[in-house]
Amino acid sequence: MTSDRETLWNIILGVVKTKLSQATFFTLFNNTALLSLEDDIATIAGPSPMIIDLIQKRFQPLIEEILKKETQRDINVLFVVKTIDPQGQTTTPLIKDAPLFVTQDSPKPLVIGHLPRVRPDFTFENLAVSTSNQLAYTSATTVAKHLGKMYNPLFIYGPVGVGKTHIMQAIANDVYQKDPSRKIIYITSEEFTNEVVEAIRTNQTHTMKKRFRNAYLLMIDDVQFLAGKDKVQEELFHTFNILIDNGAQIVLSSDRPPQDIKKLEARLSSRFSGGLTVDIEPPDFELKTAILMIKAKKFGVELPIEVAKTIAEGVVDIRSLEGALLRTITQAHTQGIDISNDLATKAVNKSENSTHFHPDDIIKHVCTFYNIKPTQIKGPKRDALLVRARQVAMYLLKKELGMTLVEIGNMLGGRDHTTVMYGVDKVEQQVTIKAKVSEDILGITRTLRE
Repeated sequence: MTSDRETLWNIILGVVKTKLSQATFFTLFNNTALLSLEDDIATIAGPSPMIIDLIQKRFQPLIEEILKKETQRDINVLFVVKTIDPQGQTTTPLIKDAPLFVTQDSPKPLVIGHLPRVRPDFTFENLAVSTSNQLAYTSATTVAKHLGKMYNPLFIYGPVGVGKTHIMQAIANDVYQKDPSRKIIYITSEEFTNEVVEAIRTNQTHTMKKRFRNAYLLMIDDVQFLAGKDKVQEELFHTFNILIDNGAQIVLSSDRPPQDIKKLEARLSSRFSGGLTVDIEPPDFELKTAILMIKAKKFGVELPIEVAKTIAEGVVDIRSLEGALLRTITQAHTQGIDISNDLATKAVNKSENSTHFHPDDIIKHVCTFYNIKPTQIKGPKRDALLVRARQVAMYLLKKELGMTLVEIGNMLGGRDHTTVMYGVDKVEQQVTIKAKVSEDILGITRTLRE
């Protein structure tokens, strides 16, 4: 197994080496190693927090792409700080391995990276807060500080696009940063359903129960989709009781309050309502303005506040905010002029009054931009360029047209919805830290709107 890890890490280093000068490569990747590859998590060691941070910011997407290509699995990367000798063996660790049980006096492991399925930029610090989500924000921060002791479960509900997932994942990120040794599970109700069904089909219910019932923090998104699924509801009911008895924290989200979820067992509805139920209303004018300012920064643009106000005032649908923002930015770039209220007004009018693009238009323009064929983007090959183009297409189909994950997967060669979810999340993360991806998206949307 050790030789397999070394071979895999050498493959990764070989690709990375072609993208750096010899001096830079030596500085970043000397004394690094692939420590383990278990449960679809690759643990990579480096000699210092600074080196690990640089590798994560610049090369994590590439490393994950290579790992997926070589293993044929979606692999999440976790970074740890350890001293590696030239033969690739770990020597004296800079931090001790986490003890089996963590007490207040136990040293906490230093882990640099992020939780699987949880976006690292979805934090409380990056959350715009106004009157429409103030109660949910306050409740979530309280839960993160007093896990399992207050508001258990925390049930958050509201319409699509109001930030329920951001608040849930902010709790996960906050807890993880304080103690990365804790078992945190963030999962959608669809994924939870699939795991229960698969466990029953393969006679592996014991393993599935152990996974969920040993959690320190269990978060399930969109629980309204559990309605009518009796076996799944029964499993969640028993898991719910065991976790509460063990002092674990449960956080749930839905598009409606528990009592309004039809075909939800009365006993489960009662459990959902047993803690604190808070709603998030559609964002008000001030919150939409703040969201636009935050999103603009992700694209490397300083958006004038008056322009943000113009878009916020004109766009009713929260899902259309980013589309109107992108239209404003790309028009300014195309014409070589400053972002202005006039451009914002035109973008808002187009967003509210015109028909959307056809999915084929987006795929066509993505293929033209990357100089590939539609058959390639829909095909099975996983070359780095094809993967990037495919994930950008997934992102634009989701953001521009609001297509479901299943619809996008069907458009791109019949891919599974989890692959699409991974692709959209990956681009959203890269937009935050990689200027090149932002430039690609702006370039594609500019040609799309010409």
